[in-house]
Amino acid sequence: MPSLLLRGLSWSALACRVGARALMAGDGKRRYSKARDGIVEVLMCRDKARNALGHVFVSQMRELVSMMATDSTVRVLLFRSLVPGVFCAGADLKERALMNNQESDLFVHSLRSLMTQIALLPMPTIAAIDGVAVGGGLELALACDLRTAACSAQMGLIEATRGLLPGAGGSQRLPRAVGLALAKELIFTGRRVGGKAAAEMGLVNRAVQQDETGEAAYAEALGLAREILPQAPIAVRLAKEAMIRGMEVDITSAMAIERMCYAQVIPTRDRREGMAAFMEKRPPRYIGE
Repeated sequence: MPSLLLRGLSWSALACRVGARALMAGDGKRRYSKARDGIVEVLMCRDKARNALGHVFVSQMRELVSMMATDSTVRVLLFRSLVPGVFCAGADLKERALMNNQESDLFVHSLRSLMTQIALLPMPTIAAIDGVAVGGGLELALACDLRTAACSAQMGLIEATRGLLPGAGGSQRLPRAVGLALAKELIFTGRRVGGKAAAEMGLVNRAVQQDETGEAAYAEALGLAREILPQAPIAVRLAKEAMIRGMEVDITSAMAIERMCYAQVIPTRDRREGMAAFMEKRPPRYIGE
């Protein structure tokens, strides 16, 4: 099994499923199928390396994320692992050990750029953490908008235990998720936390008991994605933009950003459909226009 497919795309280090179809490009050509139900799943399955973030894996992930960024049919993007007990074990330390200082700096920069790329995707993103997510693996989850976790999952920014600090956005996104004081404690100590504790501190949105499938967090993430699907996709995307951009500026500037985003929704067909559905007492049928 390849480590990367796109239900319509076959690569070698990660997999992406679109809707309920798996499209295999047996001739090696990259083919892409539009999302049938609006949910796209990125499936990480670099089994022997526990989904470690190596050069090839990162390069292919960046290309996949670039493709998703321009596809308006993708309403929710869900990241999950097919490796039992692991979401992502972080950077590939075997590769890192062979790098000189300059190569190491450039590689970490590429990781940071990937996480920024994921964070800036226009559609909602969800990380389903059914196993270990440490170092760069947790930074990948933090780059997503929403996170679900099994109570048995273990998460942490453990870089200080390796003589490093979080370099792929973790030092900035963790404080924004859980608060500065708690983020300092977690990063200074390199502590790992379980899913329940992660939910209590706001690191993940939902924590669920693991089941016999080992995919309880994925099931919860899929349910969350299906809650988002019926909503107007343009409104959801613009709400995400307003929140992300607004969090980085003062409240007055943030209100101006909200107004700008709201103005873009007013002329849409979906806005008119929402009003009509309310008046006619029926469910709205949004088309993303």
